[in-house]
Amino acid sequence: MPVVPDILASWRRPRAVIARKLAEGQREDRAIATLMGACGLIFVAQWPGLAREAHLTRLAAEAAGTPLDQVPTLQALMGSRLMALVFIAPLFFYLLAAISHGVARLLGGKGTGFGARLALFWALFCTTPVMLLQGLVAGFIGAGTGATVVGGLVFVVFLYLWINMLIEAERAWN
Repeated sequence: MPVVPDILASWRRPRAVIARKLAEGQREDRAIATLMGACGLIFVAQWPGLAREAHLTRLAAEAAGTPLDQVPTLQALMGSRLMALVFIAPLFFYLLAAISHGVARLLGGKGTGFGARLALFWALFCTTPVMLLQGLVAGFIGAGTGATVVGGLVFVVFLYLWINMLIEAERAWN
């Protein structure tokens, strides 16, 4: 199953792609693999910004005369982000999918919990290319207008994909 063509197709026709994925049947192993792949790519997207933060923090500590053993290293920053994104975030995304499925049911949705999970996880995975761009902006430019614009783009793309995929998943995929 080619991932890159599916991501590109999702940007053009998100409902058709998620309908095809739902038609493949309930495969929780694929759903969790999609989520873990997305969280892994989001973790990688954080690297340039973390490297910049570690470097600038170290420079500021040296200028202020702060002992360097009290300054967080790049490895410490990456370790904390790994813990957050790969071990804790998936639990949050499962909870978010359950809440979105509950809201969709209240609004007349007829889908399944699996459909809501797959819609969220695949939308998150399809957003990772823009998140990689966001990481590069954070690493090379830092905080500012560029980072804000790219962050807004990430949010808009994610919402567009997720809402469209959730609508399709809640249609009648029982």
